[in-house]
Amino acid sequence: MLRKGLATVLIGLVGSTFYSYPLLADSQFESVTKNEAFRAQLNLPEGAAFAALEQGHTYYRTANIKDCKTPDVLVHGFSVPSYIWDPTFDFLASKGRCVVTLDLYGRGFSDNPDVEYTDTLFAHQVLELLDHLGLEKASLFGLSNGGRVVSQVAGMAPLRVERLIYVASSGFGDARRADDTRVTKTEIAELIAQYPDLPAGQLSDFKDPSQFQDWDDQYAALLAYKGFARALISTRKNHDSTELDRIHAMLQDSDIPVVTIWGDSDTVVVYERFAKKIARLLPKRVEHVVPNSGHLPHMENRIVFEAILEKSLGL
Repeated sequence: MLRKGLATVLIGLVGSTFYSYPLLADSQFESVTKNEAFRAQLNLPEGAAFAALEQGHTYYRTANIKDCKTPDVLVHGFSVPSYIWDPTFDFLASKGRCVVTLDLYGRGFSDNPDVEYTDTLFAHQVLELLDHLGLEKASLFGLSNGGRVVSQVAGMAPLRVERLIYVASSGFGDARRADDTRVTKTEIAELIAQYPDLPAGQLSDFKDPSQFQDWDDQYAALLAYKGFARALISTRKNHDSTELDRIHAMLQDSDIPVVTIWGDSDTVVVYERFAKKIARLLPKRVEHVVPNSGHLPHMENRIVFEAILEKSLGL
């Protein structure tokens, strides 16, 4: 767990490669710029690289990409980058599936551009990465806030979507875009002041956090990157359900298969708050509930979650 002013070492896991980071004192928050020198010193795992896209460099990782036609693209959530998908990445790769993960802008190793962080921004990023990899169509997996992103991709380019698999998606609730989406220096400073407490808060994603002892330390490493606070604030201010509701209604009338997966004890995205709405918008979806899991069922109950994927993907 992060402790104010303590200078020691934490270990973060990215794919199968370990990285050592200094445990951050307050003065080290947002002290690292993700520039060419930063990227050059990373020891990336097999299949990982950077793509220079329209809004900046994007970190991605692939498996079984040779001769791939329709990959499984795993899109992470609000603040934890692509390493959150590592168990599912490894599972799908072990089944011979072509798999792609990426860090959305403002997260992980990808650039933190000075732009508005909208669902559309992230959807463009996903589509540009597919173009970069020469891939026309994909099965899209959206975790938590990533559900918003894959919905937006489907709205923008439905012919490029093979299927949609939502895991604890936050995209079915009601949200209203802020009247003023600008991010002020005061707002950034206020969020950075909360940084010492943020890593421990990530443990609330689990029903039983004792299984994930180093999860908060992995998150602590992210707090060193300049622009992280601004990206989080801008993303939150730009949440809006109007367009997503339209897209979800369109999906109901399309041939795109939709699967929704939920943890039975999720206190982050509470299903009861939008149960009637999703039933109205997507009545023909295939829905699964994973027992004994919170907001991250793909990590907390892998046996059941991966059995659901086997059935959904015909493995």
